[in-house]
Amino acid sequence: MTFLFQILNGGATPAGPGGAGMQSLIFLLLIIVVFYFFMIRPQMKKQKDATNFRNALKKGDKVATTGGIYGKITDVKDRTVTVEIADNVIVKVDKTAVMAEPTEQTAAKR
Repeated sequence: MTFLFQILNGGATPAGPGGAGMQSLIFLLLIIVVFYFFMIRPQMKKQKDATNFRNALKKGDKVATTGGIYGKITDVKDRTVTVEIADNVIVKVDKTAVMAEPTEQTAAKR
């Protein structure tokens, strides 16, 4: 770990006792900031977008579930959604199981 600090300092040695402690604190804070911007923040944004999508569901929307079932919404309740997957085949699923519109998924893969 000291080798890494020497590389970051350009080979300079600490000025006195406790100098390495300040460097390690700065290095730790830098790691936390990088983790926040590259891992935590994008995940929070993704969860917020999914919540907004689920709250905006309405009758007639075409959706796909997390289980891979494609269908059209026939009814929206507080916590559940009724999806018609074929003629006269209706399935009631939890709103959290609805991922996205199938057209958005195929466009995102390209």
